[in-house]
Order: sequence, then structure tokens, then C-alpha cells
Amino acid sequence: MVLGRQRRQIMKILIAIDSFKGSLSSKEAGEAIKSGILRVIPDAEVLISPLADGGEGTVETLVEALGGSLETVRVKGPLFQEAEAHYGILSDSQYSPKDEKLAVMEMSQASGITLVSPEERNPLKTGSYGVGEMILDAYHKGCRRFLIGIGGSATNDGGIGMLSALGFRFSKENGEEISPIGEGLKDLAGIENASVPEGLLQCSFQIACDVENPLYGENGASLIYGFQKGGNKELLSQMDLWMKHYSELVKEYNPAANPEAPGSGAAGGLGFAFRSFLQGELKSGVSLILEETKLSKKMQGADLVITGEGRLDEQSAMGKAPIGVAKLAKTQGIPVIAFAGTVTEGAKACNQAGIDAYFPILREITTLEDAMNKETAKQNLADTVEQAIRLYRLQHKKQ
Repeated sequence: MVLGRQRRQIMKILIAIDSFKGSLSSKEAGEAIKSGILRVIPDAEVLISPLADGGEGTVETLVEALGGSLETVRVKGPLFQEAEAHYGILSDSQYSPKDEKLAVMEMSQASGITLVSPEERNPLKTGSYGVGEMILDAYHKGCRRFLIGIGGSATNDGGIGMLSALGFRFSKENGEEISPIGEGLKDLAGIENASVPEGLLQCSFQIACDVENPLYGENGASLIYGFQKGGNKELLSQMDLWMKHYSELVKEYNPAANPEAPGSGAAGGLGFAFRSFLQGELKSGVSLILEETKLSKKMQGADLVITGEGRLDEQSAMGKAPIGVAKLAKTQGIPVIAFAGTVTEGAKACNQAGIDAYFPILREITTLEDAMNKETAKQNLADTVEQAIRLYRLQHKKQ
């Protein structure tokens, strides 16, 4: 009986904090927080769970925290230039049911806008072929589950580039294959899947997508995102008509295809392609990461949850990773505190979104370069956490 009481008295604290971009990874920030906690409560049970939002840094975060491998593959970039893409493979059965390997990818590694200089950006000439090559590489390495973030695309090809690399065939009226780039859509007349590996169609695709645009129309892929990819109004209006025609042909191939479904216009139509050809499921990036890392289960019995990111502001309250953590914690009645490199006046909205209190970690007036220095940031984070936990422990004892 005594031992049972002692076990229950041990405080359990769960840490799920996003990276401080340019300074600390999610894991590094978590370890710094843990050290601050243990200064005050040496016998605390402290769990660190990786956190990301499906965008840049997601692959590194999950691979580093969950013990996966980082893979490198040569692919065709947006303009069919040689590019080196990285993705992660996780095989731990805790994260991959049925011991299936999980591939974690960022579309931007192969078809991102940062791979094309501003003067070369042209939605007619860019394509998503490299994304398909990345998927195929992981498939041949045994992956049957895919988690893919599709933010930051340079393309507006409806996903035909990716699909072409996977073995789908898109043809003109005369039977010739179209170019797997944006302007190829204008000649599209037929769709076949005879060359797609049979097993690929049985794979699971979870797509991290945080936009809700349809495939075409005034809020579609071309007319909303095409300008930043190098298009002008006249060109993009024409491409929008090609997208509509494309969707009509896809509906003949798959009657369940829905160009109006939220997220179909993401990444130049890649969202529509994943749904229509690979039975992909589009979800918020934060939700997918929280599910894959089993955060809800890890939270069970926790006395406190700690989250945060490099900068807390009004945008943080609109569904970014720390708010996803806070909402999950609130379903279990667990208090939440957050730490950030800096906070703005607008961060007050985070209190209404589930974060009970937040703290900036800067300790003195300094330069941005010094503040973002890895060792300085670790020290500042650990020291700030220590003081917050001292206050929390004092309050906890009174209850």
C-alpha cells in the first residue's frame, strides 16, 4: 500500500514543444525543458514527445525523436533539374500498426518553391514528378504507410507529375503522353493506371494539409496560389479552365473524385491527386503528428503539459502545433503552460485557445544572433522553466 501511494505521488509532466526554428529542434527544446524541471522536482516522471505541424522540419523532428532513418534520393526537381530529396522511414511498431514501415515526407523536398529561383518560376513549366519518385523509392524500401506534408509547392500541375512517376499514364487525343507539367493539362484526353505497382494502390496516404481551397474556381489552386508561382491573371485564368477539364476526366476514371472537397487545390492540385488516385486522406498537419506520436495516450495521468514554439503570436492561436497540444490536454483536464523565444501582444489569444499561461525565455537585452545561439537558447529555456516549475510546485502543494 505504501509503495502504491508513493507511485501516485510522483509528478508526471509531458513535454510536446515545437522547434525554435533556426535555433533548437523539438527534441533539443524538450531536453532543455526537462533539465529545468528536474532541478526543481528531481523525481518527476518527464516524458518528451516530438512535435511538428507537417511543414518544414517535420521529417527531421520525427526521425530524430522516434529513432527512424533519414533517407536520401536523387529526384527531378520542379523544373526537372537534378535535386537531392530527404525523407524519413519509421519502423517501430509503436508508431506503425502491423509493423508496417511509415515514410514521412515533405513534398517541398522534391517540388518546393525554394528549389526554383524567382526569375525561373512558371506554373506552365513546373511539375511534381520528383514527389512521385520519392514515394516510389520509399515503396521499394518496404514502406506501405505514408505521411506527407504538401506545403510550399512550386507547381500547378494537378499532381499529374507525381502520378506519372508512379506509373499512371496521361495521354493526348492521339495517344501520346502529355508533358507531366502544368501546361500538359491543356492536352489531357485519357487516363490509365496499367503501369502502377499493384501494391502501391493498397498503401495508406495521410496528407498534412492546412488549406481548404477547391481544385478550380476563384478560390482554386490556380487563381489563389498561382501568382506566387510565377503566373499572371491571364495565364492563370486559362490554367483554371484546364484544371476543371482535368477534374472532369478524373471523375470518369474515379466517380468519387471531388474537386470541391476542401484541400483539393492544395499544392497546385496535389491534394486532389492524392484523394482521387491514391485514396489519400487530407488532415491538418498538427492532427496527423499528434496521432502518429500517440500523444493522447502519453498524456494520460499527466499532472502538467508543457508546449510552445519559437514565437507565440495571434497566428499561434489559429491552430498551430502548440494549440493542438493544448486542446488535446484540455480533453483530459490537464493544465498547459507554454514557452517561446518571444511572444507578441496577440499571443493573449493563446489563453482562450487552451494555454493557461505562457512565458518568453529571453533573460536580457541581446542581439537576435545571440538569442538564437543554440547553447544560449537551451540555457534560457531551462532557466525560465525552472522558475515556472517552482511556482507550479508551490501551487500544487497548496491544493
